[in-house]
Amino acid sequence: MEEIKVSPDYNWFRSTVPLKRIIVDDDDSKVWSLYDAGPKSIRCPIIFLPPVSGTAEVFFQQVLALTGWGYRVISLQYPVYWDLVEFCDGFRKLLDHLQLDKVHLFGASLGGFLAQKFAESTHKSPRVHSLILCNSFSDTSIFNQTWTANSFWLMPAFMLKKIVLGNFAKGPVDSKMADAIDFMVDRLESLNQSELASRLTLNCQNSYVEPHKIKDVVVTIIDVFDQSALSLEAKEEMYKLYPNARRAHLKTGGNFPYLCRSAEVNLYIQIHLRQFHGTRYAAISPAMVSTEELECLEHCSAGR
Repeated sequence: MEEIKVSPDYNWFRSTVPLKRIIVDDDDSKVWSLYDAGPKSIRCPIIFLPPVSGTAEVFFQQVLALTGWGYRVISLQYPVYWDLVEFCDGFRKLLDHLQLDKVHLFGASLGGFLAQKFAESTHKSPRVHSLILCNSFSDTSIFNQTWTANSFWLMPAFMLKKIVLGNFAKGPVDSKMADAIDFMVDRLESLNQSELASRLTLNCQNSYVEPHKIKDVVVTIIDVFDQSALSLEAKEEMYKLYPNARRAHLKTGGNFPYLCRSAEVNLYIQIHLRQFHGTRYAAISPAMVSTEELECLEHCSAGR
């Protein structure tokens, strides 16, 4: 138990990357928590958005690997927002505060849905250059919870945690996946009632993505072939919505492949971001490009 929490990589991450807290709303109880690592000269970093159960720490393996290759990476967790308009407005203010004009977004599950809605809400003055959607969805009706979305705020924390845990993998899984689930349960325990209730509300209130508004955004979809909280129908819907998206499939990985299949996920992120090298939307330091590309090529050929 707790293998990830006591791992050298996680301890190195916690001791070397500072957690920042930023308030951008008039309500000073709304605090964005984030890790911002890598060269600050990069103006179009990749930003990671967690699932309902996640905190900014869940992407620590992406932060370590990508910054090692020269990328600027921001991993964040949201304040309490109860509707999508409020979230999008707060996220736009955060990007303004960080002086970031356009960004690449990696979103897992709810994080991917929020990334799509943010790209949609800013389509007239685009702030999102590309999207990586991991185990994500485009329509909240797939959870059949739209009728309860307005009552999550009333539920005690233990009941909300039970709802979330109901979507975690059941049955036998390999040791890395078991460690990932343990770590996510630990992260879930760190969230308070309003954080959980607001995330579940965003996850389930009636809403869907309007793809015509984000047709110019470059998309990669990362999916797993084994058991995850997403139905096959939800995955097919994503493919239909983004017919030109690159598809990155993992044979296994469950709900949290960024934790238990981090090397593969990191490689897919690299491949996605490489198409922007040499442009003003590069997320990598120009001085690091040749080293990073060599490593990427080695990984690709080793995986064949």
